[in-house]
Amino acid sequence: MKKIFAVALGIMTAMSLSAQVKPGIEVLRDMDFAPLKGKRVGLITNPTGVDNKLKSTIDILHEASDVELVGLYAPEHGVRGDVHAGDHVDNFVDPATGVTVYSIYGSSRKPTPEMLKDVDVLIYDIQDIGCRSFTFISTMGLGMEACAELGKEFMVLDRPNPVSGNKVEGNLTEDDCVSFVSQFPIPYLYGLTPGELAVYLNEEGLVGDSLKVDLTVIPMQGWTRDMDFRDTGMPWVLPSPHIPNPEIAVMYPVSGILGELGYMNIGVGYTEPFKLFTASWVDAEELSRRMNALNLPGMMFRPIHIKPFYSVGKGENLQGIEVYVTDKEVAPLSLTQFYVMQELADMHPEKATFLEGNADPKRFNMFDKVCGSKEIRKRFSKNHKVADIIDYWNKDNEAFKTASSKYYLYK
Repeated sequence: MKKIFAVALGIMTAMSLSAQVKPGIEVLRDMDFAPLKGKRVGLITNPTGVDNKLKSTIDILHEASDVELVGLYAPEHGVRGDVHAGDHVDNFVDPATGVTVYSIYGSSRKPTPEMLKDVDVLIYDIQDIGCRSFTFISTMGLGMEACAELGKEFMVLDRPNPVSGNKVEGNLTEDDCVSFVSQFPIPYLYGLTPGELAVYLNEEGLVGDSLKVDLTVIPMQGWTRDMDFRDTGMPWVLPSPHIPNPEIAVMYPVSGILGELGYMNIGVGYTEPFKLFTASWVDAEELSRRMNALNLPGMMFRPIHIKPFYSVGKGENLQGIEVYVTDKEVAPLSLTQFYVMQELADMHPEKATFLEGNADPKRFNMFDKVCGSKEIRKRFSKNHKVADIIDYWNKDNEAFKTASSKYYLYK
C-alpha cells in the first residue's frame, strides 16, 4: 500500500533560509520520525543523502530517538563516496556510527535475506539525475524487490529530478536490453522523482515478478515539476565524480550514450564532463557551424580545443564542440549525440561511428543496453541519420507520460 506523508511548513533556521525545497529527510525529521518509531532501519544512501545543512541522513537517523539504524547499504561509489565508478564495494563497519555497511555493488546488487534479517524497513535516500542509465534507480528497484520478497517495508525519502519533472525522452527498455543500466521498461529520461518512480514501479507491477512492496514515500516540500535544481536552494552533492554540479546532470544524457563507445572524448578527463564532443580528426569550426545550422531548440554550440588529462585522447590535442543547453525543457537532450554523429559522418565518411575500424565493436553491447534497444544502433548505422531513429526513439514518450502522470506527487 502506498503511504504518503506531509507536514506543515515549519520555521527554517538561519542556515537554511535560502532553501526553497525541503528534501524527504527533513520532512521525516519534522514528523519526529513517526513512521520509524520502534523499528529497525536499514538505509541505502551515499554522500548525496543530506539535509539542507549538509548533515548526512546516516547521522540523522543514527541520532534519532526510538529509531534503530541497524544496516547501511552501499551502492555504486559507496555510502561515503570513496569508491570509483564501476569498482566493487566491500562490506565494512562505518567508523562514525559503528553500523555495518553491506555492499550492494559487488557480488550482489540486491540486498540478500542475510543482509536484511534484522531490518524492519529499508530506506532509500539518494540524489538521482533522472536518467535511466544512472544506476541508483536500479539499486532502488532491486531494494524494493528484496523487501517485497521478504515482507519488509520500503521507504523513499524523495529528492528533485534535476533534469526536469516533465522531460521524457527515449524508447522503453526492451527485454533483450534489460541490465543494471536499464533495469526497468522506462524511457531514457523519465521525468519522475525517485519517490514517484518507486510508486510507478510498484503500482504498475514492475517490481520483480509483479511483486508489490509495502511502500512509503516521504515527499519533498516546495518542489515543482518545472523547477531547476538551483531554484531549490538545496546544496548539490556530486552523486558521482563526473557530475560535479546540477548543470552537468542535464548534460549527462546529451553525450553519455556516445561515451559508451570510446569513440570521442565527451569531456570526461577534461574540466567539462559530458559537455564536449572532441577528437583529433574533427574540424571544430566546421562541426560547430553545422550543429548550429540544425537550429536544435534550446541548444547552442561553440568550437573548442582541449588536451585531456585522462580518459579518451589523454595528452592529445583534440578539437570539437562544447554544448550549451539554453532551455532544457525543449532541447532534444538525448538525440544531440546522434546529431553529432550524423554531422561527423557527413564531414568525414571514413570516420562514421559504426563503420568498421572506428568505434570498438566490443562496446556495442553496452551501447545497446544504455539505449534500451538494439534497434537504435541497427537503424542508425545504416545511414548515420537521425531521421532513421527519431520515430523509434520517441515512440513511447506520450504513452509513458500518460501512464506515469497518475503517480505524480507534485504539480
